Amino acid sequence: MLGFIPGITTDYGALRFAGHESAAQLFGVFTVSVLHNMVHLLFGVLGVLAARANGASRAFLMLGGGVYVLLWVFGLAMDHDSKANFIPLDNADDWLHLALGVAMIAAGIATTAVDRARGQYPEPEKQGH
Repeated sequence: MLGFIPGITTDYGALRFAGHESAAQLFGVFTVSVLHNMVHLLFGVLGVLAARANGASRAFLMLGGGVYVLLWVFGLAMDHDSKANFIPLDNADDWLHLALGVAMIAAGIATTAVDRARGQYPEPEKQGH
């Protein structure tokens, strides 16, 4: 949501719906667009919905973390000035996506370990029996 707020988003008047032409930057660091902001809002809504159950939240953390790691790879592999950069992404976004992805996957693994230690989550060999 911060990407829609003038002042927090610099060059707000240069905010575009999509594409690398958007010159708006969250905190003056992360290039954003309306599409980019909407994707993050959707991610947040899905996270809140998934928080209702342990399994769903764990799946959200693991799958969402994987999506962020894939975005990192995509951001590194493509030319930021090309039409492929429709979200848009920049170097700061790329490294933030890696950090978010790793943190989310680690949280998914950690919550599984905690539940297993409490006896609230079946061991892999006991699943399906």
